[in-house]
Amino acid sequence: MSYVKALTCRECGKDFPKEALHVCEYCFGPLEVSYNYEAIGKVLTRELIESRGPNMWRYRELLPLEGEPTVGAQVGFTPLVKADNLAKALGVSELYVKNDAVNFPSLSFKDRVVSVAMSRAKELGFSIVSCASTGNLANSVAANAAACGMENYVFVPHDLERTKILGTLVYGSNVVSIKGTYDEVNRLCSEIAGRYGWAFVNINIRPYYAEGSKSFGFEIAEQLGWKTPKHIIVPMAGGSLITKIWKAFKEFEKLGLIDEVDCKVYGAQASGCSPIVNAVKAGRDLIEPVRPNTIAKSLAIGNPADGYYSARTMRDSGGTGEDVSDAEIIDAMKLLAETEGIFAETAGGVTLGAAKKLIERGVIPRDESIVISVTGNGLKTQESLEGNLEEPPVIEANIADFEELVNTSGKKYAVKG
Repeated sequence: MSYVKALTCRECGKDFPKEALHVCEYCFGPLEVSYNYEAIGKVLTRELIESRGPNMWRYRELLPLEGEPTVGAQVGFTPLVKADNLAKALGVSELYVKNDAVNFPSLSFKDRVVSVAMSRAKELGFSIVSCASTGNLANSVAANAAACGMENYVFVPHDLERTKILGTLVYGSNVVSIKGTYDEVNRLCSEIAGRYGWAFVNINIRPYYAEGSKSFGFEIAEQLGWKTPKHIIVPMAGGSLITKIWKAFKEFEKLGLIDEVDCKVYGAQASGCSPIVNAVKAGRDLIEPVRPNTIAKSLAIGNPADGYYSARTMRDSGGTGEDVSDAEIIDAMKLLAETEGIFAETAGGVTLGAAKKLIERGVIPRDESIVISVTGNGLKTQESLEGNLEEPPVIEANIADFEELVNTSGKKYAVKG
């Protein structure tokens, strides 16, 4: 049974049919999914959720499908890691990492949104699925399309990390590399969607696609024992994820699944592409587009579609935004790996780097619960670490060479015993 009422304009409130629409024809505002919460409240309980399998579909009443999911049955319910080692390094008392670096099947949170978008596209009768992507979405669309047998086309900027392009090509996807930024790729894809009638997950199917991100927030609240953290830091590209985590918390509150939303939400961006954070720091609603220049290519969207709404989410929750340099991104990636054994992509470095600065400035208290959002795997952005890690020594295969290494390397290879 579906509990979706309509697609509703976020600006004027006008309702539209549950079709492949994403823009209000009256005010040109973006559309989002609205639900019959009264009906959901009669069936959805903590006990029902806990009785279901460990995947994002345990919250199916709050996801926008008419029937059962046909794509991504095993997506979600990734670990919420209690990061005691990292907490000690940062000087805080209670720290968690929500680790979508191990999400199935393509190792990023994009598997959440793609499984919803593609399941809905199939319900609407589409046979070809497509996307404009900065990398992770390309991987996810290609992987999930291969698994469900849908033809797919993926459009990416020409300077994307090679590992992400390979991680898309391997699934047999039709990949098209565009000479331009993501924003230019996205504009082209909007024209293609209109002309060819394909299901573009982040364009004409976007209202359904975006709802998949709520599962990230649902899981955090459940994994914390049915409550929100006091603080959560979220990476921002187009800005949708941060808004949907907030929507997830508010929906749980509305349905009585948590007592209250007591959480401040913080957005993180790279300094080389921080249009949303710039607006938040300046105290303005207008998001001024920028031309991206950062190693965090998965966040390199200079004209974010949900920029206004993500800035509002931060303000409404009492949070703020922070940006970090490329050098700070690398340092944070290494810190997370060395303390918790989590290899995050550059976006994870952005999130942890921003959290570190907010903690050091006293914006985030050291004695309250904090969640850091890791949304992709570091295996996808290994290029960013080239020249930033110490190369291992090379020795002959004999004990004498090893003992010489031990005796001459100082603490690095000191043998204990």
